[in-house]
Amino acid sequence: MIALIVFVVIVLLLAAFIIGSYNRLVTLRNRFKNAFAQIDVQLQRRHDLIPNLVEVAKGYLKHERETLEAVIAARNQAVAAQKAAAANPADTAAIRGLAGAEGALGGVLGRLFALAEAYPNLKADQNMRQLSEELASTENRVAFARQAFNDAVMTYNTAREVFPTVIVANMLGFSPAQLFEIESPTQRAAPKVSFT
Repeated sequence: MIALIVFVVIVLLLAAFIIGSYNRLVTLRNRFKNAFAQIDVQLQRRHDLIPNLVEVAKGYLKHERETLEAVIAARNQAVAAQKAAAANPADTAAIRGLAGAEGALGGVLGRLFALAEAYPNLKADQNMRQLSEELASTENRVAFARQAFNDAVMTYNTAREVFPTVIVANMLGFSPAQLFEIESPTQRAAPKVSFT
């Protein structure tokens, strides 16, 4: 009889541990998915500003069509990568693809702003200044949202990797999440926006 009671207690403790671990991992996974949703909002704002920026610049940069087309192409790739990552923020390949696409977009935006510096009329254009300020503000928001996402991913990954939770995580299919990191140091910096 005592052996049966001990066995039942052990089974109940094991079940409680598995249920508790599962619930904690689900909670942490939902937190990083929510954190990604905040990045998604800011990236959408950024992507919506870029066509307006290009339209304003078109009138002044008639001979720089290649750069303007590169900005639009990079924006379209970033939008596609954003949609793929938003569909499943736990997909490491999608997050890596988004980071790469956003890095490439930042690079071509940097080229656009470098060109804009060479055109005094474009620098003085009120619409260009306003759009540039909005883009700079959005870049800051993206950086804050990315930091919150990476913090949530790190908390989740740590929780799923510690013993004995790692056993439950592996049994129940909790895969590691990918940090949203920009790999190239030149892509880490937000595009420099200065029309003063």
